[in-house]
Amino acid sequence: MSKPMQLPLSVRLADHATFSNYYPGINAVALGYVERLCDLKVGWVESLIYLWGDKGVGCSHLLQAACLSFQQATKQAIYLPLNELITHPPAILENMESYDLVCLDDLQVIEGNNQWQEAIFHLFNRLIDSNKRLLIAANNAPTGLPIELIDLVSRLSHSLIFQLHSLSDEDKLRALQLRASRRGIQLTEEVGMFILNRGERDMASLFQLLELLDKASLAAKHKITIPFVKQVLNW
Repeated sequence: MSKPMQLPLSVRLADHATFSNYYPGINAVALGYVERLCDLKVGWVESLIYLWGDKGVGCSHLLQAACLSFQQATKQAIYLPLNELITHPPAILENMESYDLVCLDDLQVIEGNNQWQEAIFHLFNRLIDSNKRLLIAANNAPTGLPIELIDLVSRLSHSLIFQLHSLSDEDKLRALQLRASRRGIQLTEEVGMFILNRGERDMASLFQLLELLDKASLAAKHKITIPFVKQVLNW
């Protein structure tokens, strides 16, 4: 089998994007199926999973975590952020079925691009024929995407589909505390709720604030307290 083309950019997985670092909340079932997709000891799995939801609900995190899981098991996996690749020829998808797992992120960006839609449709078929696994993420369900290629919409609609939902405030706090604990930070509920009430509401922004506070805390050798948060973030 031929090797895939060299990607025109260096796609790196985020260090924090692991299954253990993902607080699922209401999305526990979806997380379970994605983890099962990555369990190479299971004889049969649903090999085509489609995740969708608003920005910040964790779709990209789970795709990257799946790739990392495969790589740790010495299997071939690739994460393809289509929002970065869409300006390049779709020929870069050729021979991607040589990977054990392909993760396509931000599928919605192929709207109006017939060449990319055709290329993804054919990749979909080659992965099925090769008994490989495919994990897709977008901002809408397959039938809600503005994709003109009906055959591709039909293929996508036959995947196992999960909508990822935003976390409740309580779950956002627990997610912050989980991420903090992974970084060696003790984040109290009082401080966590202060950040949650004053910062942006999506998890990606909250995690960015936590990273900023962690770096400032290490530099100042100071615990993360409400006065320290106010000082660092100018609140």
